[in-house]
Amino acid sequence: MNRHLQLIPVRTLRARITLLATALSAAVSLVLLYLAWSLVGDSVAAVPQLPPGTKVRVDGVNVDSTVLAAHLREHARDKVLIAGAVAFCCVVAATAVLAWTLTSRVLRPLREMTTTARRLSIESMGERIGVRGARDELGELGATLDAMLDRLQAAFDTQRRFVANASHELRTPLAVIRTELDVTLADDQADEAELRRMAGVVRDATERAEQLVSSLLLLARTDGAGVGPTEPVDLAAVVGSAWDAVYREAERRKLRTDFQLVPSYSIGDPALLERIAGNLLENAVRHNVDGGWIEAVTQPGSRWTTLRVRSSGGLVDPATVAELFEPFRREGVARTARTGAGLGLSIVRAAVQAHGGVVSAEPVVGGGLSVTVHLPALTRTGVPT
Repeated sequence: MNRHLQLIPVRTLRARITLLATALSAAVSLVLLYLAWSLVGDSVAAVPQLPPGTKVRVDGVNVDSTVLAAHLREHARDKVLIAGAVAFCCVVAATAVLAWTLTSRVLRPLREMTTTARRLSIESMGERIGVRGARDELGELGATLDAMLDRLQAAFDTQRRFVANASHELRTPLAVIRTELDVTLADDQADEAELRRMAGVVRDATERAEQLVSSLLLLARTDGAGVGPTEPVDLAAVVGSAWDAVYREAERRKLRTDFQLVPSYSIGDPALLERIAGNLLENAVRHNVDGGWIEAVTQPGSRWTTLRVRSSGGLVDPATVAELFEPFRREGVARTARTGAGLGLSIVRAAVQAHGGVVSAEPVVGGGLSVTVHLPALTRTGVPT
């Protein structure tokens, strides 16, 4: 974690800025010194000519008029070089000191951000590294890093809850299996009927564990990932195929059905799209009431292809509808209930998002839930809108 959040070392950046400013100042000073040296030489060369043999006294030295211009030019250039060298050293030194001091003040917030970033770890994700009150680039950088840390903290919290819930769910069937085995093995007089009863309980618990593992693998495949090879898919056909897997259970519970399936095409992974419809229909059957009803509608559109599944059932608090899409949350039942793994709507949301769609839910008046899935519609050219 720390390796990824470390910023540029402030000392190195400070030294680089100072060296760059000093080098730039030295280069500009050298150019100015050369220009001054050239201009002085050209100006002195324009001295008026005196009659030959005339002596001119310059700095206590008698100079013949024929070499007066050359002497003055060399003399002036020497003076310029001496004064310019002193000024050059002063300017470069002053620039270095000023750059070092100013960069220290400017980069102080960055140093604080670096120090805070080095302290961060998974256990101290609540700390933030932004610069309060700063509206410059460093303030924007701090705000960006804080937003990233907020997302990371949310992801870590979600992961912790997911792992804890998955462990709890897996522990339940394993505990049932071990209890049944221990009780049966401790009974020296266990007959065939007892062994068959124990085998049936173990088989049911094993099936539940297998279902949970399969759901976890499917959720891991779809959550935050894209889809593989895609093809045009008719949602009406997908719903019909998914219904074949649950209609017997619906008949046993005497559920009334009203399916309005219009050919509605999207593009995606057929298996995942069938899993979306399958999970919605399974939830509609398993979380229904005996003698209840189920409605399924597919509707094409210019931008979105819609699949809506409504069903009767227990009362659902509107404030908790969004939580039903979280792992191990079930409609109107406790998280440890024995029906399902609590991953149905989580898988639906992950698969829909992987296809670039959106999913929403709302409670039905009188009890039940309505889930609406919008997937990109397939255009005539075969490209989703």
